[in-house]
Amino acid sequence: MAADPPASPAPAASPASPVPVVRQLRLVVEAADYEAAVAFFRDALGLPEEAAFSGEGDARVVILDAGRATLEIANPAQKRLIDEVEVGRQVAPRIRVAFEVDDTEATTARLVAAGASEVAPPTRTAWQSLNSRLDAPAGLHITVFEELLTPDKGVGTGDAESGQNGDS
Repeated sequence: MAADPPASPAPAASPASPVPVVRQLRLVVEAADYEAAVAFFRDALGLPEEAAFSGEGDARVVILDAGRATLEIANPAQKRLIDEVEVGRQVAPRIRVAFEVDDTEATTARLVAAGASEVAPPTRTAWQSLNSRLDAPAGLHITVFEELLTPDKGVGTGDAESGQNGDS
């Protein structure tokens, strides 16, 4: 879901356009083991807690700040391509959540230690990101990715001979 090859941007709506402006994307995930999911995403992944609410019947929700949000729409062929590059086989369900981090290798190790299952180790993609795949609490299949081509990093730092062959 993240760091896939960029598509051509759509033209922005004009100020007089009746198209509504979306201010925030919120992904709502039901977690049977609420405490484990909160500990994983807030404490291990490091998403700051923005708010928390409780209600009748032990109803609880925590809103975690995940930085800038994007919605990536991929057709089935692109989804298969991403799985092949990152994992080497089809593994992702229809929805995969991706988190951009500063250090994919360290983050992957921390998340595995916190209870995630590694599906694929950090892999360098053709579009110059370093991605790993994990099965996380709350039944989420996630990608942790680090952009290798950024103004502060210059050209990617990965080793093409290392066997890492990259993706989103």
